[in-house]
Amino acid sequence: MISLRKVRAVGVKEIRQIRRDPMSLLMLVGLPAFMLVIYGYALNFDVRHVALAVQDRDLSVASRDLVASFVNSTYFDVVATPAPGEDLEGLTERRVVRGVLVIPEGFASRLAAGETATIQLLLDGADSTTASTVLGYAGSLVAESNSRRLRLALLSSGANPGGIDYQPRVWYNPELNSTQFLVPGLAGTLLMLTAVLSTSLSVVRERERGSMEQLRVAPLHTVELVLGKTLPYLVLSFIATVVILGAARILFDVVVRGPYLALFLATLLYLLCALGLGLLISTLADSQALAFQASLLISLLPSVLLSGFIFQIRSMPIVLRAITHLIPARYYLVILRGIILKGTGLGPYWDQMGYLALFALVVLGLAARRLVVQQEA
Repeated sequence: MISLRKVRAVGVKEIRQIRRDPMSLLMLVGLPAFMLVIYGYALNFDVRHVALAVQDRDLSVASRDLVASFVNSTYFDVVATPAPGEDLEGLTERRVVRGVLVIPEGFASRLAAGETATIQLLLDGADSTTASTVLGYAGSLVAESNSRRLRLALLSSGANPGGIDYQPRVWYNPELNSTQFLVPGLAGTLLMLTAVLSTSLSVVRERERGSMEQLRVAPLHTVELVLGKTLPYLVLSFIATVVILGAARILFDVVVRGPYLALFLATLLYLLCALGLGLLISTLADSQALAFQASLLISLLPSVLLSGFIFQIRSMPIVLRAITHLIPARYYLVILRGIILKGTGLGPYWDQMGYLALFALVVLGLAARRLVVQQEA
């Protein structure tokens, strides 16, 4: 029979140790909010105000209109206007500009004659992701310019051709703001990191301070010890969750659109996974330094690289895709983004919730088994 009094005694003891170590408390509650601010502003896939050089050899109304469409889109800023014959490659080598738009002579006259006028965009492709985005922007602007020119020509000739009314509508993130996608993922990664770190040091700290012997002779059931060790950090992790969501709302306008009860339940299972994993590491490591390093390796790297936080899982090799099924953050981020961005409940995500529950049971069971072995040793 589990004694709540004994669980409370172990929990109070753990809280006292946390109070004696303010750095641990700061790491668990303050560090996630700090890292959210830093990485929330640093991580951004939106490409705006690309430094562009324009070499306009035509100097016509048509060429100026084209340049104006680039500037007015806010995607490009004209920072240089090199003269004909000037070294264009040097501008990109010195990182003065990311791209160069070259408009040849006769651009306007070719358009007026109904011919195809060729322009050239020289782009720095060192950063392939940004370069692909910029190419997409430029292609859309040129297509829009061609469409506008065709429409004016048809109107001037008196023709009234049919056409396609293209009205795109983007759900959940109409502005296509990458921050709305990244911040929930960042929140899940930070919760995993801090929760694993905090609990991974708990048992090792007992062993290094010599207080583990007292726990061995105490009339404690293993479940009571696990609960007493875990619950204080679970409460602190929930406080960290509230801090993270508050910072995301205030700083990045990331609003929780779904039910808070669903968010609470999903976060509870996820934190149990993280705390159980940290407790398991704590029973395996011989020192706090080793526990710290193992926690970083097991929690941070997989949560960033293999969870879908930044890189799409379906684009990974098949071996890595198989490994991602062992990462709790993969499932929690799906639930978290659904609740925050789409406003859904847990209905579409029972599979993910089931995995989190199974992972939590496995790691907590293994941690309990290890504690039994250590108490009997």
